[in-house]
Formats: sequence, structure tokens, C-alpha cells
Amino acid sequence: MTSTPTDLLTRALDTPGEPRLRPLPPVVAELLRSLEAPPRLAAHLRAVHDVAVDLMDWVRDRYPELAVDRDRVLFGAATHDVGKVLHPGELSGPGSAHEETGRDLLLSHGFGPALARFAATHADWDAPGVTPEDLLVSTADKTWKDKRVPALEDRLVAALAAATRREPWEEYLVLDDLLTRLGAGAAPRLAFQAAFPVRT
Repeated sequence: MTSTPTDLLTRALDTPGEPRLRPLPPVVAELLRSLEAPPRLAAHLRAVHDVAVDLMDWVRDRYPELAVDRDRVLFGAATHDVGKVLHPGELSGPGSAHEETGRDLLLSHGFGPALARFAATHADWDAPGVTPEDLLVSTADKTWKDKRVPALEDRLVAALAAATRREPWEEYLVLDDLLTRLGAGAAPRLAFQAAFPVRT
């Protein structure tokens, strides 16, 4: 029995298998269905969102003084690559056309600039005006596959140290421990994503 693109997208969004990934926010899942998103994109967004939940739980517990909007970060993680709906070649190869396209796509579907921005900022953490929320979305987008980016981590450490007035080295040690633990779950997340086709 052959699966239809709709079946595959539904499985990418809803399957409770291994790894046990949390579902995307309902508004994001509905958006992906309405866009007939490639199943692999839905699987990828779900994996990054799942890591972002763990990351934000850690931020909530360790950094109550850090001014970040949890729901905004989780939305950003769940939609950061949505522009790949219109640039599916970037699901399996390099490219940045999806970034501005993703922001514009979200804006055209009624999401405000504060939410749509992550689609454009998730790969540009050195840009002026980058916020701790942007850095957290970018970190989730790397950590899901156990990729470490020192320049990104340095920016996040600086933001954490500024919020807590603790030494940067202390914040680096705890962040490093967290990212190591989250990164250890990369293999099943990568396998989950790879199980879905790039094109519908």
C-alpha cells in the first residue's frame, strides 16, 4: 500500500514513535498542512521544536531573570525553515533563499513580525539586533543534530552572563553540559527526519 503525500505529512506531524518527539504547536501543524509542506520539512521542524522545549525548560529553571518569551522561541523553532516549502531544494542542499521567504510567508498568513522574524534570523546570529530569543532558536536548530557552533554559543553565553551577572566561563560550562546531553539524542532525530521524503 503506497502512502500519499498527505499520509506522510500526517505521520511526520503526528507519529508517536521513536524518538518520542513532542507535537508541533497546533497552529503550526495546521499551517504546514495548509501549505502541503514536504514531509521531511515537517519532521525537521518537529525535531528542532522538541529540542527547543528542552532548552526552554532549562532556561526557565536556571535563568528566571532572562527576558525571553518561551512561546515565541518555541514558535520560532517550529517555523524557522518554513520557507523551504517554496525552496524544497534547500531541504537536501545548501541555500538561504528560504530565510526571507519564510518570514514573508508567515507574515502573509497573518503572523506578526515578532513571530515571523525567526524564519529570517535563525541562520544570522551575528546580525545587529539579534536577541536572546533568536540565539535560542538558532541553538535549537544546531543542537537537534549535535552540531556545535562556537561563535553562536559565545553569543548565547554572553547573553546568559549579562542576565545573571555570573562569569561567562561558568555559564559556558553549564551550557556545554546541556548541549552535550541534548546532542546525545541526535541519531534517532536524524533517523526520524530521514524516514520522510523531501518532496511531496
